[in-house]
Amino acid sequence: MPNAKILRIYLDEVPLARAEKGNFNLINRVRAAFEGRGFRVELRKNSEAERLKSATRRGYSLFHMDDPFHGRALTLRRAYYYPFWRIESSAKRWEWEIAQTPFDPDAIDPAEAAKFGDFWRKKLFGGIQNAGTSPGTVYIPLQGRLLEQRSFQSLSPVAMIEAVLRQDTERLIQVAFHPGETYLQEEIDAVRAVVDRQPRVTISSEPMARLLARCDYVATENSSVALAGYFFHKPAALFARIDFHHIAASVPHSTVQDALAAVPDLNPEYDRYLYWFLKQTTINGGSDQAEAQILHAVRHRGWDV
Repeated sequence: MPNAKILRIYLDEVPLARAEKGNFNLINRVRAAFEGRGFRVELRKNSEAERLKSATRRGYSLFHMDDPFHGRALTLRRAYYYPFWRIESSAKRWEWEIAQTPFDPDAIDPAEAAKFGDFWRKKLFGGIQNAGTSPGTVYIPLQGRLLEQRSFQSLSPVAMIEAVLRQDTERLIQVAFHPGETYLQEEIDAVRAVVDRQPRVTISSEPMARLLARCDYVATENSSVALAGYFFHKPAALFARIDFHHIAASVPHSTVQDALAAVPDLNPEYDRYLYWFLKQTTINGGSDQAEAQILHAVRHRGWDV
């Protein structure tokens, strides 16, 4: 029996209110794409109970950032910067199709890529210019759960700091807590213990863009700060799986020692990568092609639309 022509979009309270008022552009584009194919589109509150009910309802379900746990569900998530989005079969970024797809810089026009990179550098970061220091610095943006090594990580965040210290014996290391995280006192104490023991390590509260402009490279689990660093042409060492690993020194794809030895000398095609990663492989909510891109994405993942 063919699937019912119904799409239910599950959103948290704030984005749901925006969508209901027509102020969530990407949802407007999804609605237009599906309604153009004869679907009824419903906006639903994103709760565990509602998501569980979706498995027994006819039609398709689109979750905003949550795990699409049944065969008629997909997840919608921003590709780090507006207006770029992805619709995927997993909520884990490192399982996304882009993470498994090889990057071929030779397939990207360098002039188009340079223009794209220049535009977004200015839009996202204004006029901040690269300004190295002597001695050089390593920027370590932290995320959450600092004492725990999670399944997608090669080391815990605190162990990651220690690993960088052992490998890079000359550069200054600037560690930054995530402004959106609430840390346990024992986590803060563990980081401060490293700072107290190692004079090359400091905790910084400077803005991300200034730290990126000054650093030699970024070392992180899988913080999007490393992706932002690509706009500054700064190499990254990643200690966890993620979707933007292609041009980084990746510990999960090699070893701690090899990744940290390689990262200072990396000089990949940053602008070509950003053009491919953001422009060529996402749904651009601000593009005239957004509806076509949405339909292509869901059809590619098995929906009969």
